[in-house]
Amino acid sequence: MLKGLDPLLGPEMLAVLRAMGHGDEIAIVDGNYPALTDARRLLRADGHGLIPVLRAILSVLPIDTSTPQAIFRAVNAATPDKPDAIHRDVELLCAEMAPGHAVVALPPMAFYDRVKAAHAIVATSEPRFYANVILRKGVIGFTE
Repeated sequence: MLKGLDPLLGPEMLAVLRAMGHGDEIAIVDGNYPALTDARRLLRADGHGLIPVLRAILSVLPIDTSTPQAIFRAVNAATPDKPDAIHRDVELLCAEMAPGHAVVALPPMAFYDRVKAAHAIVATSEPRFYANVILRKGVIGFTE
C-alpha cells in the first residue's frame, strides 16, 4: 500500500500509466467489451465498475490540454444522441476531476478503432452497456 494512491491502482496499472507518453491513450471498458481481442496491453480490474476505476486513473493521469478533444466515450448504438445514465456519470466525474475537458461521444466504429490503437485497455466488470471511456494523456510541466 502507498499513501495517497487509490488502492485500485496496483503495480501493473501504475507502471502502464507512468510509461504512457504525451498523447498516448488508455481505454477503460465495461465487462462486455472484447478487451482481450482488442488490447495491445490488457490490465484487469475485475470486480470493479467503470466509475471507481475511472476516478482512480483520473487521480494520477494528466489529461491532454494541447487538443480540444482528450476524453471520449462510447454511445448507445440504438440511441446515439441520448446519453445513457452511465454516460452522465462519466461526464459528471470528468467535470469534477478534469475540469475544462468535454467528454466527446464517438460513434461505435470510430470508438472501437480508437480503442484498438490505445496504449492499453483496462477491463472492468461494469455491467452497464456502452460504459467505455478513452483518456488521452497530457503532460506535467516543469519549472526551474
